[in-house]
Amino acid sequence: MMNAAKYAPGYYPAPAGNDEWVKKDHIEKAPAWCSVDLRDGNQALIIPMSLEEKVEFYQMLVKIGFKEIEVGFPAASETEYEFLRKLIEEDLIPEDVTVQVLTQCRDHIIRKTFEAVKGAPSAVIHFYNSTSVAQREQVFRKSKEEIKQIAIDGAKLVKQLSEEYEGNFRFEYSPESFTGTEPEYALEVCNAVLDVMQPTPDKPMIINLPSTVQMSMPHVYASQIEYMSKNMKYRDSVILSLHPHNDRGTGVADAELGMLAGADRIECCLFGNGERTGNVDAVTLAMNMYSHGVDPKLDFSNMPAIAEVYERVTRMQVYQRSPYAGELVFAAFSGSHQDAIAKSMNYRADRKDERWTVPYIVIDPHDIGRTYDADIIRINSQSGKGGIGFILEQNYGFVLPPKMREHLGYTVKDVSDAGHCELKPDEVYQVFEKNYLNIKEPLNLRSAHFSQEEDERIGATAKIILNGEEHRMASEGNGRLDAIANTIRDFTGTHFVLETYSEHSLDTESSSRAACYVGLRWADASTSWGAGTDTDIIRAGIKALVSAFNNGYRQEEN
Repeated sequence: MMNAAKYAPGYYPAPAGNDEWVKKDHIEKAPAWCSVDLRDGNQALIIPMSLEEKVEFYQMLVKIGFKEIEVGFPAASETEYEFLRKLIEEDLIPEDVTVQVLTQCRDHIIRKTFEAVKGAPSAVIHFYNSTSVAQREQVFRKSKEEIKQIAIDGAKLVKQLSEEYEGNFRFEYSPESFTGTEPEYALEVCNAVLDVMQPTPDKPMIINLPSTVQMSMPHVYASQIEYMSKNMKYRDSVILSLHPHNDRGTGVADAELGMLAGADRIECCLFGNGERTGNVDAVTLAMNMYSHGVDPKLDFSNMPAIAEVYERVTRMQVYQRSPYAGELVFAAFSGSHQDAIAKSMNYRADRKDERWTVPYIVIDPHDIGRTYDADIIRINSQSGKGGIGFILEQNYGFVLPPKMREHLGYTVKDVSDAGHCELKPDEVYQVFEKNYLNIKEPLNLRSAHFSQEEDERIGATAKIILNGEEHRMASEGNGRLDAIANTIRDFTGTHFVLETYSEHSLDTESSSRAACYVGLRWADASTSWGAGTDTDIIRAGIKALVSAFNNGYRQEEN
């Protein structure tokens, strides 16, 4: 039996009045991004990345556009030390990229960290100590003053060593477990560190406020951030950073509201990798901005390739419904959704509208390397005529009449339902081809010759094959197709009316094929459908007529 009484809020709200962020409804510009995939993300993997895999992942992060990359905890791991040295010694750090290294506020670890970054063109020394009530009381068993002194001593040593070692150093401090720390005390510790470091607008310092463990709803975190932003010393010389985890599943919301509240920088991982439930997802956060018309300054234009590298080197999987990146996030199986999407896509094409306002699809899949045919409309037993028609039109150029699309829709859904499977575009085409296109059984028209009659009617002489036997028949009508219809009707003794006819060019070349569609209404009020293709429009129409007849004739015979 679950017992909720054992739990109580472990967070400490900001003082009242820190809610100006509520008045903002969108993020206006991208934050400074710092990837922590190679440190926080890597340490959370069942099998951490090898040195070669780290280099490949690092190079991908650079290509995406990250300008700050936390590459590890070099004082705590020989592998991470070697990785950092490889980046430095093999000149793998571009001029506009800064590597970041993590260290606890402990003397020997800080010293080894400076040894590790020796020679780096630009490095952020990220030092931290835990400040939460639970950590102070249960882990360290130290007072507030003692915990603050750890931060101060760490800052003094970092500053001292930065003057002793050659290098282009920047600095970052995190009150780890900020979300479980009283905001007033967190502010006191951060200000004490800033007093030591003495940042300036020309040489700002990063103060990182991590949601090391999510404890509250996002609006509480946002108010804590606003409180810190308003009251922090040297604010014009501070880059206020967030490092949200995802324990409550609201990492993206924490980051977005935190930016509204004054944060300038985000530490994140691709696809939300990281300890426990992960870090805030850089992809979702960046693409959310993109969907509002804000350039996130990260390039996810080839999302499938990024996901492939990520899955291969981390041995993790991108969830199929992960925002933007998942295999199914643009997929519409519902018939009504498919119909709306197909109509909207045609609307945009007709008007040459560059704006993306397609129902159910938040961004254009092409922008991140996805395709319309394979990603938007997915066909199964829940699909409708609009989506199935869209697949045929986008991939094969067939624009079926509305009622024929509906008929095909039921046929396709029956196939999917019977097989309990999704149908790919080529399989949808196969259903269309088998059931509607150029059907020659049981009746086929071997040849037809036309003549102009005196009353302006058209005469037709046709060789008809029915159930393997050839017959020669003649009739006339108001036009060629009508004459052939009368010939078939007279020969078979059936009763049907040509109710629907449409045609269009199927290809763009000079020798393009024509596609024709015919609907026949029978004596029992049922309708049969057929399609035909040929380089000659008349022959295409006759093939469609014969196909529709065969479909109706078989049904009538049964």
